[in-house]
Amino acid sequence: MFIKRGFSKKCPHCGKSPIFIKYIKTFNKCNNCGIKLSEYKSDDGPAYITIFIIGHILIPIILLVEKNYSPSITIQMLIWPLLTILSSLWLLPRIKGAFIGLQIFLGDKSGKT
Repeated sequence: MFIKRGFSKKCPHCGKSPIFIKYIKTFNKCNNCGIKLSEYKSDDGPAYITIFIIGHILIPIILLVEKNYSPSITIQMLIWPLLTILSSLWLLPRIKGAFIGLQIFLGDKSGKT
């Protein structure tokens, strides 16, 4: 449940208040339940997981499109980087929220899950 709430960008503890002030900057504490979100560090973990997921989704799609349709290089140079950037930007805060939710679930404040 903590991971699901974090993935939805809500407080992993109570699920009511937003977890982020800005794009991936967390509040110091939850406005609803008061849990200190600043004690849970995620560092580079969410970025690595985001890159891993996006790479494993997009690379097979790129290869299948190239094999079956062989679009022009200009179209590929526009579509694939744009799709990669947009999907990464969409997924990163959700993975960070889930990462913090996992830390809360495990009771790990050091950020080493």
